[in-house]
Amino acid sequence: MARVALAGVRKVYDTGSVAVENATFEIADGELMVLVGPSGCGKSTLLRMIAGLETISAGTITIGDRVVNDVSPKQRDIAMVFQNYALYPHMSVYENMAFGLKLRRVSKQETDDRVRRAAAMLGIERVLDRKPKQLSGGQRQRVALGRALVREPAAFLLDEPLSNLDAKLRLQTRAEIARLHQQLRATMIYVTHDQIEAMTLGDRIVVLDAGKIQQIDTPLNLYREPANRFVAGFIGSPPMNFLEGVRPGVVVGIRPEHITIGSGQPYTLDLVEPIGNEMFVYASANGHHVVARVPPQELPPIGAKIELKFDAAHLHYFDAATGARVRSTAQ
Repeated sequence: MARVALAGVRKVYDTGSVAVENATFEIADGELMVLVGPSGCGKSTLLRMIAGLETISAGTITIGDRVVNDVSPKQRDIAMVFQNYALYPHMSVYENMAFGLKLRRVSKQETDDRVRRAAAMLGIERVLDRKPKQLSGGQRQRVALGRALVREPAAFLLDEPLSNLDAKLRLQTRAEIARLHQQLRATMIYVTHDQIEAMTLGDRIVVLDAGKIQQIDTPLNLYREPANRFVAGFIGSPPMNFLEGVRPGVVVGIRPEHITIGSGQPYTLDLVEPIGNEMFVYASANGHHVVARVPPQELPPIGAKIELKFDAAHLHYFDAATGARVRSTAQ
């Protein structure tokens, strides 16, 4: 495996549109780095530039000790996993996984060893003789992962690999990817728009918006110490509540779990979402809308008044003009 480093990487299209602006960061050898952000933020473009599938307008990309700006994709020693699997329908699972090794003239014995080892890791040993159409969506995604694994590349690049799976399979496959990373300690760069995926998988996370890096940090630090209002609102589910106009020039933020029902400010109960071990309570007052994450409990009917208490020890403050975090009470 190898480190991957980006220095001042920029992508500008012929139309003048800037897709990525001054991306500078390093993925350590064996690290799982997640690129996350809303649609159109530049995360997939950034991954494609690392892969060599997209030219860069400025900056340098280094894989291992080699600058790869002018190196073709097949010579960068990377393996990609896409959201659409891209399996050959006429080939068996075994043949799909072995195909890249065959092109590289790896010996039959070495190919067989690698394919069967990867299949065992992914739990697909029993489907090696099947065609892709005979597999479930989860199995197809594991085959795509296996095809990348057998390559034993310097880095794995995964572009929203779970987006075509249903909720249950997403959870299962996400756990498999996390387990594989722990087992292999492989360098992985993972793109997703799902912040829960990012939080559960990443050693560190790059948060992007409109082509610009907003913050790079561990999942816990992003949650506790967001650099700006965008990160604070993007990371967390439900997202952070923002109360504007409470203080001049400053927006106040608070996480749903730091709001409790009890002696506090009067709010109107708008909606309750019971999800088993907790409830999301939506309420409003004076144009402010908030959501609280609370334990299951009996509540008055919708439209009734409730009192909400805000934990002052967990307030965050953001500059109303720039969105930059000013400070948090917890500090």
